[in-house]
Amino acid sequence: MKISYLQRGEGEDLLFLHGYLSSKESFYPQISYFSKFYRVTAPDFPGMGQAGPLTAPWSVDDYAEWTKEVLSTLGISRPRVIAHSFGGRVAVKLLAENCFSRAVLTGCAGIVRKRTPSYTFRVKSYRFVKKFAPKFAERHFGSAEYRSLSPVMRESYKKIVNEDLGETAARITAPVLFLHGENDEEVPLSSIQVYLGKIAGSRLKLLNGCGHFPFLDDPLAFNLAAEEFLR
Repeated sequence: MKISYLQRGEGEDLLFLHGYLSSKESFYPQISYFSKFYRVTAPDFPGMGQAGPLTAPWSVDDYAEWTKEVLSTLGISRPRVIAHSFGGRVAVKLLAENCFSRAVLTGCAGIVRKRTPSYTFRVKSYRFVKKFAPKFAERHFGSAEYRSLSPVMRESYKKIVNEDLGETAARITAPVLFLHGENDEEVPLSSIQVYLGKIAGSRLKLLNGCGHFPFLDDPLAFNLAAEEFLR
């Protein structure tokens, strides 16, 4: 599989893991800043950015194993990590295996919300319609993000979003800082509070006026908070 990554700077290693359907370039303000102090490495996850496509549906475990192989190939051992959203899912898996020395997680996904009656009804409706009009069902049900995916990526997406990482997080012993946008509508603060209750000694810092991408909404505030914690 083709590996696409950026590596800049010198010193101790700092890894960036991007969000779903995003790319390493989403961290451009952070790569420019932190490469002054660290050797920064930012890969594209398979199926995203400029990486090779998936040929079979991958779970979070698959992405975690791939990330470990990339780190081994590049000669990187127990780096610091900054991870966003889906990248946070992968980081949680690897933190539980003691693969990182410390972590900054932002907009960290991985806690499955309690299913509402409307959600359950919509899922049942989708399954019923799919039996008789599969193309119509695929066009009209699910999020815009889901509908934009290829068939292989859709199956991978289902594996990813339906796995709850709460118990995995309970095995983490490395220091973790959650930098969370106060206006994040993709990952609610309640999910981060679940993580805080599972990871001993973890901390939370809310970034005012920021949404799901606080590292882009307010790069200066994000970088300074992350730098203080990472050092």
